[in-house]
Amino acid sequence: MGFLTNIVEFILHIDTHLGEIIANYGALTHLILFLIIFAETGFVFTPFLPGDSILFAAGAFAALGSLHLTWILLLLFAAAVLGDTANYWIGHFFGQKIVDNPKIPFINQKHIDQTQEFYKKHGGKTIFLARFVPIVRTFAPFVAGVGKMHYGKFISYNIFGGFTWVFGFTLAGYFFGNIPQVKEHFSLVVLVIILISVMPIVFEFAKAKLKGKKN
Repeated sequence: MGFLTNIVEFILHIDTHLGEIIANYGALTHLILFLIIFAETGFVFTPFLPGDSILFAAGAFAALGSLHLTWILLLLFAAAVLGDTANYWIGHFFGQKIVDNPKIPFINQKHIDQTQEFYKKHGGKTIFLARFVPIVRTFAPFVAGVGKMHYGKFISYNIFGGFTWVFGFTLAGYFFGNIPQVKEHFSLVVLVIILISVMPIVFEFAKAKLKGKKN
């Protein structure tokens, strides 16, 4: 429970924690942010990392001159694309073994089958849409690899999704993150970002429930 509490506290006060990281590590913060975004998208075991809020906060600090905007955009875009790519190949080569492992209860065949059905319905755009949904963006490339999605299709949606996600959230933070009202209520802004991000999951879940009741 303590671990979960620490994660929530870190996410809600990402502006304070990122400021401390910048104060302690200076330019190395760019590399630290690269590793966080890579881990969130690249490893199916780290879906809890706060990608959206980190991008927004990084943009806000770039506007203050604490981080270099161009380097942040390029490095985090590369991290997003490389992370998804690594996750795809992990799923491709080792996915079924991971799914069948009883020691990993949060990944099972039912989840894989449901996600593959979603892929069949929405096609490759699932990779793009998943970028904007926390947790889902961690599992989507993994399942694409397990399901042997054509790599050419995967990488095109991966690049487009990574570009839109990183540039969208980072530039939003750059232009709006230092508005006084936003700075004063940064935790609330982070909560709103999270709520907006998870709305697609809630919508799809509610739609599936209603469809199940009708059937």
